[in-house]
Amino acid sequence: MKNKIAAISIMFFSSLVMAEGIIDPVYGEMIRKNEMKWREYALSIGKNPPVTEHYQYGMKLDVEKVLHLTSRNIGCGVMPAQMAYKDSSGELRILEYRTSGTLCPGNN
Repeated sequence: MKNKIAAISIMFFSSLVMAEGIIDPVYGEMIRKNEMKWREYALSIGKNPPVTEHYQYGMKLDVEKVLHLTSRNIGCGVMPAQMAYKDSSGELRILEYRTSGTLCPGNN
């Protein structure tokens, strides 16, 4: 029984972590604005709006050109970030991942 509860808890909290960029009160607005900016850009040049993918370890990426990285200068510790990029077929994409903020005491 304890194993079932532990497994359910892990699955539940894992799904929250994946969506953290959107629901996090500190970083959520930054993530939403970034996604909206790239959707509007895609539509203005006649491309399909990019879908946000969440990075997973070992994921194969097809990055031809990095277009934008969200700022890490808004917090300390682990935070969500996004990379907007163009793949080898010319499609716009957004990758959400976790990174370390740069506003921690002692960072140079």
